[in-house]
Amino acid sequence: MHKRNTQQRRRAILDKLAAEGELSVEVLAGENHTSEVTIRKDLAALEASGLLLRKYGGAVPLPKELVAETHTEVEEKLSKRKIAIAKAAAWLIRDHNRIIIDAGQTTAALLPELANKQGLVVMTNSLDVANALRELENEPTLLMTGGTWDAQSEAFQGQLAEEVLRAYDFDQLFIGADGIDPKRGTTTYNELYSLSRVMAEVSREVIVLVESEKIGRKIHNLELAWKEIDLLVTDEGLPADVKHEIQAQGVKVVCAKL
Repeated sequence: MHKRNTQQRRRAILDKLAAEGELSVEVLAGENHTSEVTIRKDLAALEASGLLLRKYGGAVPLPKELVAETHTEVEEKLSKRKIAIAKAAAWLIRDHNRIIIDAGQTTAALLPELANKQGLVVMTNSLDVANALRELENEPTLLMTGGTWDAQSEAFQGQLAEEVLRAYDFDQLFIGADGIDPKRGTTTYNELYSLSRVMAEVSREVIVLVESEKIGRKIHNLELAWKEIDLLVTDEGLPADVKHEIQAQGVKVVCAKL
């Protein structure tokens, strides 16, 4: 069975939950050919989005009186933002560019937009990104960082990955973020963020892709300072005053229309 990417797997979990009413972590891990750690992360993310309730060893549906929107409606809203951001970012990529695509759902939305680009060289630390790139008919050259697998970020991290990156130079880095601090830069929950800084170090242009709802989140780990970032691509939900504050840091801001 082909291993699903994160978005596909979480959608499948919700569909199965709707059909069966209760799910166990053990069964989901087996059916999706992934670890129980990954499934627990999926359930935590889906619970945070208001799509299910976790219980010991698994998950149950939300009580009907708490369901304001179906998971399809929520996902469609999220995916529309990601797709709009990805389309805006894709205009920045020229044929034969050498780019880095970091792990993440918003950066992964960029991949279908690469189908008409010729001669691309793409480095990634994500297996999901790598597998999606392999399916493109224009066959971009794929490079992998290698390194140590980190279950939290679902990507390769560590010193080996950093050494591999430093052996190359790239035109552009496309990277997401858990949050945006208008005064400081991008922020992350993950303690392993040194690889992101190396990615920025070896790239001529650093482009952050992030939904407007993440801007202003208070997260203590600073991933990339504004001085390391050239361009922020977000959606039209970005407040005008925050846009001006970020631009004052010397960062160009593009707001994609939904």
